[in-house]
Amino acid sequence: NMLEEGKAEELSRAQGRFMCFVRKKHARVGLAETLSTFVMMVFGLGSVAQVVTGGGLFGDYLSINLGFGLGVAMGVHIGGKVSGAHMNAAVSFTMCVLGRLGWKMLPLYVAAQLLGSFFAAGTVFILYYDAIYHYCEGNFTVSGPKATAGIFATYPAPYIPTHAGFLDQVLGTAMLLLCLTALADQRNQPAPSGGEPVAVGALVLLIGVSMGSNSGYAINPTRDLGPRIFTAFAGWGSEVFRAGNAWWWVPVVAPLVGGVTGALIYKALVELLHPVHTDKELEHREGSSECAPLDQCKKGTAEVCV
Repeated sequence: NMLEEGKAEELSRAQGRFMCFVRKKHARVGLAETLSTFVMMVFGLGSVAQVVTGGGLFGDYLSINLGFGLGVAMGVHIGGKVSGAHMNAAVSFTMCVLGRLGWKMLPLYVAAQLLGSFFAAGTVFILYYDAIYHYCEGNFTVSGPKATAGIFATYPAPYIPTHAGFLDQVLGTAMLLLCLTALADQRNQPAPSGGEPVAVGALVLLIGVSMGSNSGYAINPTRDLGPRIFTAFAGWGSEVFRAGNAWWWVPVVAPLVGGVTGALIYKALVELLHPVHTDKELEHREGSSECAPLDQCKKGTAEVCV
């Protein structure tokens, strides 16, 4: 009995230490960011796998965009109040540049996003392994009529040179961060409280249906790199890094450039030009639509989207 009581006590102490660790800020943020990214990627990659292996019978390009858009919305619901549900290294990097996230937190966010994306790719691979194998007859290729690597990572269209693809990723991510910054701007027209997931999901859907055909609109370094690393180990080999004139680095670097560019454009042309407190009081008397003093602005949860 004493031995059993001692083991129970030791187990209780271990559980207490574990729960103490989980309650710490960094652990909570990392776990929430990993899970939100995982959920987003399972829905997104799953929609691609269904379209590719089904030969168009179980969806089309629009369903892929819907899968990623709604997946982002679900991800924001899961981690929004804890980590902000960035799910995108370009978002995290831009928040650091803008001073909204400490630089020391960036490695945690990037690691969590990579982990979530990697495991999501593995989950979709297991779920659709038989379908992928049947579709390509066991020949896992990156290019060609039966290519399947594009289920997990993005590759440029054959007619897209590297410099054009780089610009494509810069522009797409710039639009993403420009609009996210606007959705979080409490002195303009932010997303309604509680409606941030839908707004952000709709934004990703909009980018997909308007700027996705050139190179698959990765607009997210960790979304692309994690699954690409997985495919290198899962049977596609090192060709995933050589294909498209060594395309792999473009969706890693270009979104970082585009994200900062888009956010700074919004800040320069809109946010920094908001009237100061005294100007707002004057405009309130004159009936301006931008008249609420800053201290009366509703502090909603739009910041969780970025």
